[in-house]
Amino acid sequence: MITDEVRAARQKLVLDHIHDEGRQQWDDVLATFPHPRYELVPLMTVHDGERAVRGYYDFSRTAFPDQDHELIALRHSEDAVIVEFWLVGTHLGPLGAIPPTGNRFRVRMSAYFLFDENENLLCERVYYDSLSMLKQLIGGLNMRDPRNWLLTLRCLRGVLKMSGGEPDPSLVHTPKADLDLPEPKSS
Repeated sequence: MITDEVRAARQKLVLDHIHDEGRQQWDDVLATFPHPRYELVPLMTVHDGERAVRGYYDFSRTAFPDQDHELIALRHSEDAVIVEFWLVGTHLGPLGAIPPTGNRFRVRMSAYFLFDENENLLCERVYYDSLSMLKQLIGGLNMRDPRNWLLTLRCLRGVLKMSGGEPDPSLVHTPKADLDLPEPKSS
């Protein structure tokens, strides 16, 4: 069982991490990890190491320069702090191959901040519905306005271009859970 002191220290680290992400204070965010790692499960991508994580920050904040979090809940487990939040932002720059639409999004997410036995933050593992985000970014375009037709086509091409590629093997080849559950009692 984790102690109240460990719980409080983890919670402070995670809340500082989230706050610094919102302020785009990347050096401070990176300082919360001994080795930075983000796993974006819906995209099946991993950003591992400082260079890759800085690239992820640049990629996401180019697309959504005002990206921020609205916290919903925070929970503790034996090896993680689990945060539910709304991620919000405005699509003002390219999101990979998807051109900016100018639309806002608000998507409910959960992030697992995983800790090792020495209380080091190992990873931020994020889960969300990517279709909800795309629906808000592209579906929010006014299709009655012919000026949006070409943008919509470019966005759909961008989505198709980004949908290819191999998933990160660490998100696909996961070990079987060792639940160590008691055997069911016979009647």
